[in-house]
Amino acid sequence: MGQIQLLAEVHGQRLQQARQLFFDQGTLPEGLVDPLILRSWERCRRFGLAELSLTPATEAMDRVALKTEQDRNRYLLMQGRPIMEHVFEQIRDSGSMVILADANGLLLETVGDPEFVNRADRVALSAGASWDENLRGTNAIGTALSEEAPVAVLGGEHFIEHNGFLTCCASPIFGPDGRLIGVLDISGDYRSHQRHTLGLVRLSSAIVEKRLFESIHARDILVCFHSRPDYLGSPKEGIAAVSPDGQVLAINRNGTDILGIRQVDAVRRDFSMVFENNLSALVDRLRHNPQGTCEINVGGKVINIQLRGQLPPLAVAGRVFDEPPAQRAPRRPEASGSATPTLTLDTLNTGDPRMQAAIDRARRMLGRDIPILIQGESGAGKEMFAKGFHNSGPRRDAPFVALNCASIPETLIESELFGYQGGAFTGARKEGAPGKIQQAHGGTLFLDEIGDMPLNLQARLLRVLQERCVTPLGSTRSIQVDISLVCATHRKLREEVARGSFREDLYYRLNGMSVTLPALRERTDIRSMVAKLAAVEIAARGGPVSFSEGALRAIEQYGWPGNIRQLFNVIRVAIALLDDDETLITESHLPEELFESSPLAPTSSAPVYDPWAAAPLEGANSMDAISRQAAMRALESAGGNISSAARQLGISRNTLYRKLGRM
Repeated sequence: MGQIQLLAEVHGQRLQQARQLFFDQGTLPEGLVDPLILRSWERCRRFGLAELSLTPATEAMDRVALKTEQDRNRYLLMQGRPIMEHVFEQIRDSGSMVILADANGLLLETVGDPEFVNRADRVALSAGASWDENLRGTNAIGTALSEEAPVAVLGGEHFIEHNGFLTCCASPIFGPDGRLIGVLDISGDYRSHQRHTLGLVRLSSAIVEKRLFESIHARDILVCFHSRPDYLGSPKEGIAAVSPDGQVLAINRNGTDILGIRQVDAVRRDFSMVFENNLSALVDRLRHNPQGTCEINVGGKVINIQLRGQLPPLAVAGRVFDEPPAQRAPRRPEASGSATPTLTLDTLNTGDPRMQAAIDRARRMLGRDIPILIQGESGAGKEMFAKGFHNSGPRRDAPFVALNCASIPETLIESELFGYQGGAFTGARKEGAPGKIQQAHGGTLFLDEIGDMPLNLQARLLRVLQERCVTPLGSTRSIQVDISLVCATHRKLREEVARGSFREDLYYRLNGMSVTLPALRERTDIRSMVAKLAAVEIAARGGPVSFSEGALRAIEQYGWPGNIRQLFNVIRVAIALLDDDETLITESHLPEELFESSPLAPTSSAPVYDPWAAAPLEGANSMDAISRQAAMRALESAGGNISSAARQLGISRNTLYRKLGRM
């Protein structure tokens, strides 16, 4: 105990010396404080903060505004609250509190010992206050957000001297897509600092991240992995969410660290490109043993794998994971009572005239040996259209195999497309592997973003289409194939041909019949699309869900630069944000970006609410009073939604808070 007190005294003396050098003499106290703390001090000085300030830069927002922000971060709170309560049980009666904040440093919820909570309230360490670094100076929450790393700020390390009685440890929380979404913090009295607190908060934030990932991707295949088998199931395991067709949808930070790759190198890539193994083989090995594990080799490292989440039905596994096709009897048509209807051209027809024209053109090609070229912006639904075309024709019982030519490195696309013989190149499997063309035998090969295919492979593909046979890498034997070819691109291939980046002879071979899909912002059937895209999520939720007229108008008026993919994500998140007793999706469940001006969004001549032109304001005897009452009237009109009220006024949320006297 004496040694701990001695270390605390030494730390205090060094801090006092560092503060004198930095604040009084204007020199850098290098070697006296952690470089991370020194970087924060320098940022605070640039922000114009005063170290002797006694009044916080902002006041805590009121209950209505706080409820709005809590609703916006509902998913984070849903997964974070149980962890906060568990952590507090571990530190109860230690004079501390546990805090969950959003990505802007706004404190969403706190739980703590009453005697410390009373002290914390004096410095606005309570729900509704912002502890962004540029408002409160160096502090664990704001500095962890700025550094995107775990941070401990002890006593005098706080930039503002008034906060020096605090010791705070915080760790950022990242969402499944890798974006920073919040921070978990443990704060207490400087005199009662425990050295293990930072480790506890790091572990707790990792558990929240894991819960978020598993919850959002509960209906996907979860590939859990680590170099040590005893770490599987722990917060340190890597997790990748994989779609039934073998595409990596998301991967957590542990996963990229274990594999030694960046997130961009994994997401939207084929499983075999990231993990160097066949997913269908892993599914077959582990399907009947949920707790079972197996070893695979990735980049020369042995990785232990466990599968969780939603595995596909056994009868479907071979097809969706692109195993070599086997001779089997054609499927019987599904019973009319099937729970999951097959995607066809008919199901894609939701009333838009341009989409109807594309469907009619494609339907005339069913059963004919004519390649289809689908054109349209990224996210316009080209792969859905290709699947619908496949499922509407005579090859519906055979494989549908997709390859995105833009998502696979040029060095690997050749082996992915044409396959290879064992030992054909370094790292090749001994038994070799069939390519996508061979896997699609009897069915449909869909080549997405064909405009990004390297020129040397365009010549090989042309030969395959002419001769109807494929030769794997390292082999001299040609294999006969029977495929229907569907290609898609967001590029204008005629212009690519003119530039010399796409072969003219291949262009005419692929362009047997061309269809152009309209961008989502150009379609007239958005409401019908919302209903269809929401149907799967609603069925999984197990209860009725509807959209308010305001929400549907916001969806219709947005420019949708991300097209259908973006719309589907917005719908999924909106449904996930509903409370158990809620059935109506309103504007508050939609992301803010839908209400921001977009260069793609059509202009509207509809009248806009003008609070300044409203009825005379009672008791308004100054510009401040007029502004405040107008702001209050806008907030009331928006049903308490701060973002909506700010949009009506044409000001930022922070400005609105100031007008309301809440900041």
